[in-house]
Amino acid sequence: MKRVRPTLIVGWREWVSLPTLGVSTVQAKVDTGARSSSLHVFDVEHYRRGSRPFVRFRVHPRQRDVRTTVEAEAEVVADRYVRSSSGHRDRRPVIVTDVEIFGSRWPIEITLANRDEMGFRMLLGREAVRTRFLVDAGRSYYGGRPDKRRPTSIRKRTT
Repeated sequence: MKRVRPTLIVGWREWVSLPTLGVSTVQAKVDTGARSSSLHVFDVEHYRRGSRPFVRFRVHPRQRDVRTTVEAEAEVVADRYVRSSSGHRDRRPVIVTDVEIFGSRWPIEITLANRDEMGFRMLLGREAVRTRFLVDAGRSYYGGRPDKRRPTSIRKRTT
């Protein structure tokens, strides 16, 4: 008989960390209908280091807070066409970065996009949670909520 490993449960929204990018907390919508994950970014600057493409960008990790800004950069591993929930097709840079939930950390692919009009700064797609979590569509924040007194980012900047 095959052994079934225990599976953690996440809610339809959770607080996650992107430690490689310097984002200690960002609210993510867990969306099994979306294949890839996406992060709201702005002031995107493409550049090269030798022959390798990179991108420099800024993030507002908290909803309705445009003062807290994280500046980050990452290697671009691909450019991908992504169709949004409104049906709009967009070409987006793809990076690989670590995500941390419930103390577990692993690398995921994230497309960088302007999600200003969306309800969440980050979308955690099914490829990121596949084989790691079951999603409870009726509950949120299995991992709890962050301490509001704690800074959102180690590279916090007020604009």
